[in-house]
Order: sequence, then structure tokens, then C-alpha cells
Amino acid sequence: MLPEGVTIAHPEHLYIGGKWVPAHSGRLIEIVSPDSEQVVARVAEADEADMDSAVAAARDAFDRGPWPRLSKAERLAAFRRMVDHLRTRTDELARCWNALIGGMMSFAPMMHAGSVMTLDQIAGFAEAFEFTEVRQSPAAAAAIVAYEPVGVVAAIAPWNAPFGILANKVAYALTTGCTVVMKPSPETPLEAYLIAEAAEAAGIPAGVVNLVPGHRDASDHLVCNPGIDKVSFTGSTVAGKRIASVCGSRIARCTLELGGKSAAILRDDFAVGDAAKLLTGTIIRLSGQICAMLSRVIVPRSRHDELAEAIAAEMKQVRIGYSTDPATQLGPLAMKRQLERVEMYIEEGRKTADLITGGGRPAHMNVGYFIEPTLFANVDNSSRIAQEEIFGPVLSLIPCEDDEDAIRIANASDYGLNGSVLTHDVDAAYRIARAVRTGAVAQNGMRLDFGLPFGGFKQSGIGREGGPDGLAAYVEAKTILIDGMPSQL
Repeated sequence: MLPEGVTIAHPEHLYIGGKWVPAHSGRLIEIVSPDSEQVVARVAEADEADMDSAVAAARDAFDRGPWPRLSKAERLAAFRRMVDHLRTRTDELARCWNALIGGMMSFAPMMHAGSVMTLDQIAGFAEAFEFTEVRQSPAAAAAIVAYEPVGVVAAIAPWNAPFGILANKVAYALTTGCTVVMKPSPETPLEAYLIAEAAEAAGIPAGVVNLVPGHRDASDHLVCNPGIDKVSFTGSTVAGKRIASVCGSRIARCTLELGGKSAAILRDDFAVGDAAKLLTGTIIRLSGQICAMLSRVIVPRSRHDELAEAIAAEMKQVRIGYSTDPATQLGPLAMKRQLERVEMYIEEGRKTADLITGGGRPAHMNVGYFIEPTLFANVDNSSRIAQEEIFGPVLSLIPCEDDEDAIRIANASDYGLNGSVLTHDVDAAYRIARAVRTGAVAQNGMRLDFGLPFGGFKQSGIGREGGPDGLAAYVEAKTILIDGMPSQL
């Protein structure tokens, strides 16, 4: 069973060692549409034995296969064939995202075409990357720094933007000469099948790309496998802590892009009406299910009530509906457990803050995992709704006294992923951006560029993906000191 318009040759198999093989478990993962609450797809479920088989295949491909030993030009030619294949399937990728998590069909084609363009960009970064550098040294006539692939990579992706995030991990791994085991979220495995089919169509050598969808226990087993040299994980901070501890126990490499509780700081020169439109339009994007979401708004106390009233008015105009309807502005949450999580936080918020609007399921939507856009005002920054990642269309207004107080409040968080300064003063935006302890800050909104480094401070993660910096996370630096310059350099 697959969504309409999606063609996958072997959904009930895994891709291991260049072959489509049955899952050891014999079980299938069922995926439920958040719009209809009906099963829309089934794929093979990998268990611990399958994870071990995938790691063994990737290990053999790295240790003895041709991939890490190809020239940069040869690797990039093969990778670009993968990208070309994926470019022909952006409609299918869009349909997968829409069917599995209720991503807006009005936005899905543009989003996935952009994700494929990012893969082209990564290939360009790799083409320009100097995998060997000649440096000066008093210790030898020739000092060479070689950047070699880190090895076998476990690429573990979340469910909210499954193709773009997983494809980027695969791209950085392959262009640097690594081999990879793809472990997509069990809620969104179909995009990973399309990536595996692209690898097969492009003639990527056996074992270089492997696919094993599975649940939490099997994923943990994958991370614990000593054949994994590096884990690249995007997801919750709770899961990230577990991965970091496992990798730390054997000094394996890891890149972790985790949760956020990002703040938008409103200054006095930014109109309240404009802020209300911007912040409402942001919090409903992907139903608030974005790690970099601006979910806290820090506002001067003198403007707090006016902003609350303006945002409430904007939220009441939001059109809630099915993700396939072009008129819909706010679709469903991705799954039942996510709806229950958001509802739990709304109940917590009622205890400590003022619920201004929203907070319930829309009366006209009797089927699906829908929630109204929700606004809390007079929020205490130490409360749960201000400190914990909700991952839904829930916005908290926190009053402050001045810029310095706003910076203090923004930094009083375990997270540090993203942020924004709403101001027309470029100097103020830069000054505040430098003072806020986050991996990214933008003026006037949630602006993201994955051609630049992306990642977080504090519990928002370790390392960076995006841009040439993303390549650096998949290589090891080797210093070579010899008595003369080698002819093959």
C-alpha cells in the first residue's frame, strides 16, 4: 500500500548491500494519515538483525570496496546521477510528505524541488573542497594535511522534513567518501526508499547506501553497533542525549541537531500589526513542527497587551483544514501522539499563563489530528511552556523591560538553536544577535539558509550541518610529514 501517485518498487523490503531483501522481523510498519486517520502506506520493519546486516554491508563497502578510493570527480559524477534521478521524482516526494505527515500540498512541490537543489549545492561544495592541503612546517620538507572520510555513517532523520534532512546527510557522507546506513523515522520512511532507488539507479556500489526503517529499539541497536564510525542525528534532545552517551562511550563521532525553544525579540521600532502577522504566519508553518520555530516572543511590557490582542485577531483568521486543500493555512499535526503532546502542554499553560485564543480542536474538523493556533500571554519564562519544546502551533508572549532584559530572557533556556530580532535597526539587530546564545539569528523572521552552517548551542546540539562546514563533519584530518613532495599529489 502506497499513497496515490507514489511508485516504489520494493516497499516491503530493505535495501542492504545493493539488494532488496526481506526484513528479518517479517513485520511491516503501518503509516497513518494525520488528515484521515487511515493507514496510507506499509513498509518493511527492520529489527536488530537487519541493522547489523546493514552495518556489515556498509563496513565492507568502506573497508574493501571502491567508493572511498574513487577520485573526487568519480564520486561526484555518481552522486550527481543520484540527484538527477531524484529531480525526476519531486512530485512523488511531495506526495509522500503530504500523505504521511499532512505537509501542505500547496507548499510540498516547492519545498522538495528546493531540497533537490540543495543536493546540487552540496555537490558544488564538495567539488571546491580541498581534500589535501600543502602547508609549511619546520618538522619536514613536505607537510600535507589530508581530509579522509570518517567511515560508516548512521544517518538518522526525523519525521517533520524527512527528505531534505536525510538526503543532506547522505549527500555529505557520499561526497566525502563515506558509506551510509539510512534510518528514517518510522512515521516517514517512503522518502528514504526514493533515495535508495536513486542510489541503485545511479550505479552507486553495493553497500555504500543502505536502508533500514525501524522503531526505537532497533535504532538504538544501530547506534550501539561498533561498526558505526559516526552518527548524524536530527531529532529530539532526549534521543540526542542517548546517542551522545553511546558515541562517547566508544569515542565515535556524532553530529546532533536537536531541539529548540527559539525567541523572537520585538523592539519598539517594529509595528505591532506587522509583528502579529509575521509571528502568526511563522507559528502555523508546518503546524509549528519545526525545530527552529520562533515559539517564544519577548516583548516590551508596555506593548505586551497590544501585541497579544493583535496576534489573537490574526490567529482567529487562520484557515484550518485538510492538507490537500489549497485554501488551508494550518493543516494537521503529524500524528496522534503529537496532538496529545500539544494538548498536554496547552493544559500546562492554562495553569501558569493567560490563554488568549485557541487551545482546542477546531469544531469543524471531526477527523484528523487538528489543533487551533494557540496564544498564551503573560508567560513566565521559567514555566514549562516557555522552557520545553512543544512542537506545535503554540506561541508564548513573555514581557521584558528593555533590550538587555530581553537578551537575558532569551538566553535563560537550555536550548540555543535559532532566534530573531524584530527591528528596522540593523545595528541593533546585529548587536542583539551577537549577544543571544544561539546557532542562528535572523532579522525580522525565521530565515534559514541550509547552504550556511546550521546547528545549535547548549542542548540544541553538537556540530554543524550545511555549507562547506557540513563536509568537515564527515572527514578526519590526517597530518603527513615527509621528506619531499609526492608525485601523485
